Amino acid sequence: MKRIKQLFFMLLVLFVAAPPAMGRDMSKKANVDVKDILWGHIKDSYEWHITDFGDENHHHPVVIHLPIIVKTSTGWHIFSSEQFSEERDANGDRPGPYNLVIKDSESKDNPNKIVEKISGQEIIPLDLSITKTVCVLFIDAIILLLIILIPARWCKKHKLDDPAPKGFTGLMHMFIMNIYDDVIKACLGDEAPRYAPWLLTCFFFIFVANIMGIVPFPPGGGNLTGNIACTFFLGVSTFLITNITGTRTYWKEIFWPEVPTWLKLPVPLMQIIEIFGIFTKPLALIIRLFANMLAGHAIALSFAAIIFIMFSIADSVLVNWLAGSAMSVISIAMSVFMMLLEVLVSYIQALVFTMLSAVFISLAHVREHRA
Repeated sequence: MKRIKQLFFMLLVLFVAAPPAMGRDMSKKANVDVKDILWGHIKDSYEWHITDFGDENHHHPVVIHLPIIVKTSTGWHIFSSEQFSEERDANGDRPGPYNLVIKDSESKDNPNKIVEKISGQEIIPLDLSITKTVCVLFIDAIILLLIILIPARWCKKHKLDDPAPKGFTGLMHMFIMNIYDDVIKACLGDEAPRYAPWLLTCFFFIFVANIMGIVPFPPGGGNLTGNIACTFFLGVSTFLITNITGTRTYWKEIFWPEVPTWLKLPVPLMQIIEIFGIFTKPLALIIRLFANMLAGHAIALSFAAIIFIMFSIADSVLVNWLAGSAMSVISIAMSVFMMLLEVLVSYIQALVFTMLSAVFISLAHVREHRA
């Protein structure tokens, strides 16, 4: 515990001393673009921005450049995002090779996307680039495979009557069986083994992606579950599994529910409500996960941004130093609290998504009641 306290104090001092040490002129009042900081982390991009060093005159960004794969009017091109200039043109775009540009994030058409400029016209090429979100997806998938395959390898080599495993394998066994017994089997009963692979994959994928999003440096730091495309895929997959495997009774209750006839004919009121309900269930899954994780990242980054704001509130070095140092202590404490809270939220969101998916699947497997 003593070592932990010492480490925390050292990190605290580092955070307090870091802004002036990074070369910014603290004698001048500066405007901190909080919106740019937030969206720079949350939005997808063609490069992985880590941090910046220096001041406004000597700006040195630390960036991991990612591969660009596009098919333009001149064919396929594969190159590094480093070939796009950091300097922006008159339209705010970043020019690159093969008449390609990365549009400005504030642009009305195709913001932050690669377009090809030909004779003054903008053409959207076939873009298969490895963006930051895709890179994070690959990293999370590899971690997920390791988490699952290591316990699976132990199970393959041992018999059922062997002693229980210890260490990481034992922890994962306990974790998996807890989700299976208390969530999946509790909702689906005898049909749990059939849907357990998908539901367990959902849980651990979301949980790993959420945890990796909290880590502030590569390979973490990506906002995968805060990307609507990711949550949309998970929600649509659950939607398809639910409705494709639904029983005849399930569809009968949608198109001919057991209600008074005047609610079904001549105006199909109940049918419209039931069909509407089919689509609202996956929509709730998609929006709940997306909004919660996006908001969590935004709040945590906002606390961190307060430090840079307080170091730039006045034209006095002393005022900036005192205000920034004092706020750093408060902001770091709040950031640590938010990160611990996000760990809990990461687990809860993965659990809720898995539980609701299991409930929706079980509702589609209703059987006809017989007297």
